[in-house]
Amino acid sequence: MESLVVSDEQLMQFMAQYVWPFFRIGALFMAAPVIGARTVTARVRIILAALVTFLVAPLLPDPPSVDFLSLAAAQIVLSEVLIGLALGFAFQVGMHIFVLSGQLVAMKMGLGFASMNDPSNGITVTVLSQFYLLLSTVLFLIFDGHLLMIELISASFYSMPVGEGGLGPNEFVQIASMGSWMFSASLIFVLPLFTALLVINMAFGVMNRSAPQINVFTVGFPITLIFGLLFMWIGLVAFIPYFEQIFADMALFGRRLMGLP
Repeated sequence: MESLVVSDEQLMQFMAQYVWPFFRIGALFMAAPVIGARTVTARVRIILAALVTFLVAPLLPDPPSVDFLSLAAAQIVLSEVLIGLALGFAFQVGMHIFVLSGQLVAMKMGLGFASMNDPSNGITVTVLSQFYLLLSTVLFLIFDGHLLMIELISASFYSMPVGEGGLGPNEFVQIASMGSWMFSASLIFVLPLFTALLVINMAFGVMNRSAPQINVFTVGFPITLIFGLLFMWIGLVAFIPYFEQIFADMALFGRRLMGLP
């Protein structure tokens, strides 16, 4: 009976088939929305990344044969981590459009002092930002955003093979340009509410000029708050279509970032 002999080269090749994809997928799960939240422990993310790696790795191209203790291996690890972080950050920016929208609305309505701790990011945000974030998170899962991220990161191994490609200067410029997109998209989302509150403030200004004895701050704050909540409730009708548009933009940017058609 012949014994099975496995050489060191074959063992290293087998390990590389799973190790290199694990770094890219694990980096994505560390930065991705929902999965990368602080409420999800690092142990859970590592387990999810390992499960996805075991499912995806057999379908990927053969990785390069590189010594794990060499400088080339460190460069591959850095490249893989940057690719995963870039894709997760792209989706994270899209989700924070609604967090910024909540901040802008709260400041305009006078609810900037009503803050609470955001458990997913570990920062303090306004109540309206948390409300918009919860809505966008639910819609992100309904639209299978987590599956889309796994699909894009899996397809990126063909457009950006391990050890052969990575993010270039153009990709980093695109990531930096997402900041202007986030601010403009947030402003467009809350612009109708801003306009309505501006008309109300102008009405109080006219009232203050015509009747100076009326304390505008005492009367104006509750009325601005009530009308702001009313207009916000009316504007929820457009929340799902607008999120669908932002989600499509996130998917398109993710495909371009990963070099996919």
